[in-house]
Amino acid sequence: MNKKHLLGMLVVLLISGFVIFRELRDTPVQKLWQAAKNLNIFFLICVLAIMLFSYVFEATIIAILERRKDEPHHSTWSFFRIPLIQALFNAITPMSTGGQPSQLVAMIQMGIEAGRATSILLMKFIIYQICVLFAYVTTMIFGFHIVVTKFSGLAIFIGIGFVIHMSSIVFLLAVMFAYNWTKKVTIWVMRILERFFDKDKVDKWRKSTMNQIESFYKEGQNLKKEKKKLILASICTVGQLLCFYSIPYFILLALGLAPSWMHVTEMNIMIIMFMAIVPIPGASGGAEFSFQTLFSTFVHSNILLVLGMFLWRFTTYFLGMILGLFGWFFKPKKITNKEN
Repeated sequence: MNKKHLLGMLVVLLISGFVIFRELRDTPVQKLWQAAKNLNIFFLICVLAIMLFSYVFEATIIAILERRKDEPHHSTWSFFRIPLIQALFNAITPMSTGGQPSQLVAMIQMGIEAGRATSILLMKFIIYQICVLFAYVTTMIFGFHIVVTKFSGLAIFIGIGFVIHMSSIVFLLAVMFAYNWTKKVTIWVMRILERFFDKDKVDKWRKSTMNQIESFYKEGQNLKKEKKKLILASICTVGQLLCFYSIPYFILLALGLAPSWMHVTEMNIMIIMFMAIVPIPGASGGAEFSFQTLFSTFVHSNILLVLGMFLWRFTTYFLGMILGLFGWFFKPKKITNKEN
């Protein structure tokens, strides 16, 4: 971790600390403590367990994609620490830009060659984006009208987040299923950009985009050849997403409420889309605001809403940071794979 990462962590703690201070200032601490004592311990344990299961599913995905015959096995810890480190760097870098590079570093530390590690992460990214596509589209079809009706201002930002997410997914699918057409469109777009931006800058964009197209296409073809890995990794990805998306529902159960799992999950997915446009490490501030706004639909007590927000933020964010720090400092034994 360098100074920028430590600065990102400091920014997160300061903003989150400010949000907590503001909420506690307007919320009677005694009533908050009383509500905390009334939490359902069983469902609270479920919340933590489900978050850990989401990390287990993600680690399993990497293990499935990495596995080759006649090669030494890596330890369980070496795979499990990868999503933990990703959670840490997603949390302390703007727009979660540090997550992918940190996973690459973690895989190199366990003995996987850099080129192969990059290939595995690209395959994982492709599978994840395809699974997320279904979740986002379904949510916008069945749940977005509720937000538009009750929270029109926030709906605009959720819509922007949806467009950002979908743009990357559509680009990825276009590369996989319309490779030549995507290259032609990319070249055409870059020619248009040359009229408005510096030519050298556009050349860098062109090279970077074309390299991404080649990488995604190559890994897409590799996935098609390894159907068993594709199916198993897809099942684990669905499991990972179901765990992560279900956390707010179990938090509400811990608060003594009984909402619809589908409605709560739709709101959670829209919060994730909103967080995509907050350019602060961990979307600090924006995440808390969106949670309190959208979940006021289910929680009519301000005390319970604040407590639920704290539990959600700790489970999905600070828990990952804490575990990620352990993952970063406790490195596994390095095992070099044999080359085929």
